[in-house]
Amino acid sequence: MTAIVTVIGKDHKGIIASVSNCMSENEINILDISQTIMQDYFTMIMLVDLTDTKLEIVEIRENLDTLGNDLKVRISLTHQDVFDAMHRI
Repeated sequence: MTAIVTVIGKDHKGIIASVSNCMSENEINILDISQTIMQDYFTMIMLVDLTDTKLEIVEIRENLDTLGNDLKVRISLTHQDVFDAMHRI
């Protein structure tokens, strides 16, 4: 099962390292990653595989919310099925 993780906020050191470390600690594999700086804002999108994690999506979201608060960025996780459903006719 895959999901999309987005990270948005003021750019500063350690964002990628902290988010990647959180994924690793929770046994979430990063399949693809794209990041850019838009003026002073950091933006990142990750495609992640949740197959091996022992956590429920709610727990992962709570962990990412806590991390986002610590980093002063907004982190969200959306199951890929949501995106797939939005694009079906």
